[in-house]
Amino acid sequence: MTRQIIHTDTAPAAIGTYSQAVRCGKTVYLSGQIALDPKTKHLADHSVETEIHQVFRNLRAVAEAAGGALKDIAKLNVFLTDLADFPKVNEIMAEYFQQPYPARAAVGVAALPRGARVEADAILVLD
Repeated sequence: MTRQIIHTDTAPAAIGTYSQAVRCGKTVYLSGQIALDPKTKHLADHSVETEIHQVFRNLRAVAEAAGGALKDIAKLNVFLTDLADFPKVNEIMAEYFQQPYPARAAVGVAALPRGARVEADAILVLD
């Protein structure tokens, strides 16, 4: 099976030794996205709500670059430095996803890159 590296300028460039996403057949593995603004390269950290929105916009941009959409996400992982923000993730996620929702995990972590409060990665399945 061939691998295709996915890249788009409408999402933040990788800040390490990884790709924004890798497509293997009909499955696309999206790397973790924090709330980096792809234009300014700075963290959109005005509030946790701002970060959550930017994370979902970044995931959407990479999904679209792979030929899919957020609706094609089969598995979503959300990492939070404060699990008290979990209700906000649910509320904002409903603006980006419709039923049937993807499978999801929410994990509390001690820290995230660049001081972010939220990160999400995903597995996308294309038809």
